[in-house]
Amino acid sequence: MELVPAFLGIPGGPELLVILLLAVLLFGADKLPGLARSSGQAMGEFKKGRQQIEEEIRDAAAESRADRADDEQAEAA
Repeated sequence: MELVPAFLGIPGGPELLVILLLAVLLFGADKLPGLARSSGQAMGEFKKGRQQIEEEIRDAAAESRADRADDEQAEAA
């Protein structure tokens, strides 16, 4: 019995050509640049949102460490 992997990996050259051909057939060549532009903008917004969340987490962690250090100093005094 032969096992078939559930995930085949990242598509290579021929697979990407088939995907591009399907995209052209589905959306038309004139709409593809607009779709690519809006996808790029969406990815940029996602990246900006992720960076903001990471910054908030870092700030909260730093604040928590500072609070903990203050509490330890108060207990020592």
